[in-house]
Amino acid sequence: MEQAIIKAACAIGAGLCMGIGAIGPAIGEGNAVGKALEGMARQPEAAGNLRTNMILGCAITETTGIYALLISFLILFAL
Repeated sequence: MEQAIIKAACAIGAGLCMGIGAIGPAIGEGNAVGKALEGMARQPEAAGNLRTNMILGCAITETTGIYALLISFLILFAL
């Protein structure tokens, strides 16, 4: 009985970890891409520089979601 409660708590914790850990990067990436596209529309000559910085920023932001996924797996399978 105790083991089932612990597994259920682990599943809830992993779900919350992914839920909270995935919302931040999704909002951040959407905002970054939107602002970069707005900047490219306003200054087409700066599109290359904006695109490079946007891709780099999105890659860094995406690591937060990947870390949340890693922690979620650790919660599920290590305990």
